[in-house]
Amino acid sequence: MNAKILILLGVAAMAAADSGEFRGYGASSRSAESYESSEAKYDFQWAVSDESSENHYGHQEARDGDNTQGSYYALLPDGRRQTVTYYVDGDDGYIADVKYSGEASFDSRSYESSFESRESRRYAPPQRRYYDSNESN
Repeated sequence: MNAKILILLGVAAMAAADSGEFRGYGASSRSAESYESSEAKYDFQWAVSDESSENHYGHQEARDGDNTQGSYYALLPDGRRQTVTYYVDGDDGYIADVKYSGEASFDSRSYESSFESRESRRYAPPQRRYYDSNESN
């Protein structure tokens, strides 16, 4: 009895598969339709300029289809401004041009108090401590 049911179900599954009723993921029972994808197009710009923290940086980018170009800048700790101008060229990928403006200078007060200028603390493994099993805690 079980064998007859299995054979019947197998035949039904083959008939349904042959008629196209079962399709893999992504396949549609409707005729294949082509969808036009819209080309990416955007333009943005932002900047931060905080005098109290001397935080100055920004970014701008524009894209129209496959053509993407932009730039970003940051004020470095030594006082120079780093500007990166870039574009994306199909097969060549991301092409960047990095420039620096201004003169590097170090203020002795800010240099001495900055986190980066402190002597780095060297790692010292913990000292081994041996306990006497006869000691009471």
